[in-house]
Amino acid sequence: METYDLIIRDGLVVLPTEVKRTNIAVKDGVIVEIADHLVGEAAAEWRADGQYVFPGMIDVHVHFSEPGRAHWEGFETGSQMMAAGGCTTYFDMPLNGVPSTVHKEALLEKANIAAQKSSVDFGLWGGLVPGNIADLRELAESGVVGFKAFLSASGNEEFERVDDLTLLNGMKKIASLGKVLALHAESEAITNWLQVEKVQAGLVSAKDYASARPVLAEVEAVERALTYAELTGCPLHFVHISSASAVEKIELAKKRGLNVTVETCPHYLLFNDAVMEEKGIVAKCAPPLRSQSEQEKLIELFKAGKFDMISSDHSPCPYELKDPTVHSFFEAWGGISGGQFSLLSVIQLAIEHDIPFFKIAEVTAAAPAKRFGLSAAKGSIQVGMDADFAIVSLKEPFMVTEDRFFAKHKQTIYNGHTFPCTVVATINRGRVVYHRGSFSQYKGKWMKNSQQEEGTIVYNK
Repeated sequence: METYDLIIRDGLVVLPTEVKRTNIAVKDGVIVEIADHLVGEAAAEWRADGQYVFPGMIDVHVHFSEPGRAHWEGFETGSQMMAAGGCTTYFDMPLNGVPSTVHKEALLEKANIAAQKSSVDFGLWGGLVPGNIADLRELAESGVVGFKAFLSASGNEEFERVDDLTLLNGMKKIASLGKVLALHAESEAITNWLQVEKVQAGLVSAKDYASARPVLAEVEAVERALTYAELTGCPLHFVHISSASAVEKIELAKKRGLNVTVETCPHYLLFNDAVMEEKGIVAKCAPPLRSQSEQEKLIELFKAGKFDMISSDHSPCPYELKDPTVHSFFEAWGGISGGQFSLLSVIQLAIEHDIPFFKIAEVTAAAPAKRFGLSAAKGSIQVGMDADFAIVSLKEPFMVTEDRFFAKHKQTIYNGHTFPCTVVATINRGRVVYHRGSFSQYKGKWMKNSQQEEGTIVYNK
């Protein structure tokens, strides 16, 4: 009789093309069998009757602030929060730590901290900023998943936005390294010009902030980046796209053969600018939440499969940086805290709009794995893959309250929102890392680049 480390029995398993009631056997952190009739014993069994077994989410866009700003969000609380949301792999962005991840030494310092503290697997982005193009090769060879740049101010003095010359030279270099450039695409010229005009007139409300970062600013930046990508051959990934017009530009570029992917975030799909007025600065982000009509267009694009992936853009800060008694909408830190709720959000959308769950697994796990070179081990429930699962119950609604949100700071746009489902447990490489509010002592691994073959990234397991 076979002996396994873990058997998940009678789960509604979200496979690549269907949802099927079946059993999963795990040994040494890897899926070794998927069978309707599974004979064998295991050190641990999970009875998943009536529960959905999703592949663990891969969130390619989070901001943890170690080293230097652990009081904003560190790897311990941040990774636990992600685990509580069914995420088994996340990619940390390069800008909020001190130093920023713009050279090899900073990367290795951050990786060492994450390896000691992260509750799930992780990847690390490198940064593209003015003056660090000579550092890109070492960053690539040391294991970054790709590079991130801002076309408008990042909000942190340590991480400068790129000028056009840096962007062109950086794209050329990143293309030669076989990597992807992720872009925050808003036009600095447009947003800064409009902001100065508003502030000088004393117009600093939520509505004024939103109008100072219009859809046009996103579209102009997307078009410019696509032009540069066509010139340099650089693969692009557009983060937190918030408008149908920008998606249209990206779709046309894909049809021309450009190597480009696009994400949006749950907050653009669940909320609109009315929530900014209702909840205030806690709902500030960049790009801002859009109008209801724009939100509806984004939902239609999501239903049509026009977003390659969904990512949280979890961007926390201490409350004092969002305190409305101290800061106007233009002065306060801009970022949505809520990485724990991404999988729940898209499951809610799937239920409301009759989207098959295997398509949710595609945008939350399979597509990120494929884009960033993890698909040999992660992103889907198949034999030979890492045993990364999110166990979800549709019989238990989940209302967001501060005591159920595991980030360091509890202020979030999601407070008071009720999802029609609950993440019961999260399993990373066959180990239960989260179960109904409790966390294990398991430490995740750095999904570090080991080699490149014809531009394809191969990761150490």
